[in-house]
Amino acid sequence: MNTVLPVNLGGRSYDIIIGPGLHQGIGDLLAPLNIGKKVLLVNNPRVGRLYRQTVEQALQQRGYGVTVAEVPDSEEAKSIQQAARLYDVMFDAAMDRNSAVLALGGGVVGDLAGFVAATYMRGVPFVQIPTTLLAMVDSSVGGKVAVNHPQGKNIIGAFYQPKLVLADTDTLASLDKRDVLSGLAEVIKAALIKDADFFNWLEENIHRVLALETQSLQKIIELSCRIKARVVESDETEQGLRAILNYGHTVGHGIETLSGYGIYRHGEAVAMGMVAEARLALQLGLLTEADVERIEKLLENCGLPTAVPKGINARHLLASMYKDKKVLDGLLTFALPDGIGRAVIKRDIPEQLILNTFN
Repeated sequence: MNTVLPVNLGGRSYDIIIGPGLHQGIGDLLAPLNIGKKVLLVNNPRVGRLYRQTVEQALQQRGYGVTVAEVPDSEEAKSIQQAARLYDVMFDAAMDRNSAVLALGGGVVGDLAGFVAATYMRGVPFVQIPTTLLAMVDSSVGGKVAVNHPQGKNIIGAFYQPKLVLADTDTLASLDKRDVLSGLAEVIKAALIKDADFFNWLEENIHRVLALETQSLQKIIELSCRIKARVVESDETEQGLRAILNYGHTVGHGIETLSGYGIYRHGEAVAMGMVAEARLALQLGLLTEADVERIEKLLENCGLPTAVPKGINARHLLASMYKDKKVLDGLLTFALPDGIGRAVIKRDIPEQLILNTFN
């Protein structure tokens, strides 16, 4: 049974469709969007081997002309150089302003393809077809698209909403364990910032999720997407409330930058960031010791890392965080839990308190 979640953003509204077997019907699902008949299908080699043929054939059956572009299977694909290569592919295929870019893959493919869609001819239609748990619950929803810069993650980007998000849950069976856990970190984050009952459910049922039980997976994807959709509806371009979605990311992005993109999965870095930032929240009186223990225990029960890697110098990590796009007027910005199921934005926190969380 498919779930349809609307994201209400006026003229930029779209649906998130969650369920099994969506790839086979993608041509029918795109038809109501009134996009052009030329589409660019972006994927990486691994995803391409698994799903490209099914998606391509389903599109062709509805009369779409498909141009396929493969990008590297790593965070390195999120670069200006890869974006430029995709522009070349689109020009060579004579794609116009009604031609659509389809992102078939995880967050890297979605971010890169979305950035290209946002900037080619000042914006062409964009469809997210996430194939990882992380992309389904986080990066495919909300319209953040970007490429990386050597000095920081997601520094060059835009807010650009997709026309549709198709989360085919059949793809989750092909994920390796680290990819599943990386997605779970963002699921836990969503519960922590907005839904205490969901967090309680995760504590009691995480074994079902780790066993990839179909109903449990459908539940966590639906609830996570619902949380993110409601936040994005309230603050599409992150002027206020939406910043709470960055819980764990200020420290997490610093870890990713210093360790080298690809050493840690995004969710692994966010898990480490969530624990560090929970300890910061404890110092600020937002959380109790018991709250921090619950957060750390749930992440550990998933098999996620919870400590900043020993090879990362604390002051280097702090310096890296100052290069993050969330810095405003020279002040670090943190989304911190204010109890389980709530979050607040904090700035101008003494550096020593931040450094204390890395030990």
